Amino acid sequence: MNGTPLDPAKTALSLLEEFKKFAFKGNVVDLAVGVIIGAAFGKIIDSLVKHLLMPLISLLVPGEKGYLGWKAVVNGVEIPYGLFIGEVVNFLIVALALFLFIVKFLGWLTKSKQEERKLPPPPTREQELLAEIRDLLKKA
Repeated sequence: MNGTPLDPAKTALSLLEEFKKFAFKGNVVDLAVGVIIGAAFGKIIDSLVKHLLMPLISLLVPGEKGYLGWKAVVNGVEIPYGLFIGEVVNFLIVALALFLFIVKFLGWLTKSKQEERKLPPPPTREQELLAEIRDLLKKA
């Protein structure tokens, strides 16, 4: 040991302070809000797929219970591939929505912001006068 005794109360308070700094940073709170909204968004998409899209698809493909009844039987074991197809469609719709929002919408926003920043400010009166003087000197 290095000769300094550890004070458990001091160590606990230090740990608590570090946790407060971490947990209540803006980034962590923003991340938590994003996760909660993402979970709610996932439930909406899940409902869209299970209650609207897949029943519409099951109208096109005949079956007893729609896509829920799509099963293969191998050696007496049922393999419910209809449920798997429903989950794949669910994933594809979530991925498409995220792509449209993150890549297209946010990309468009950041692109327009960058284009605004790229435009040079209009020249001041002094800069205009200096440009006129430069042009006159070039002619002489």
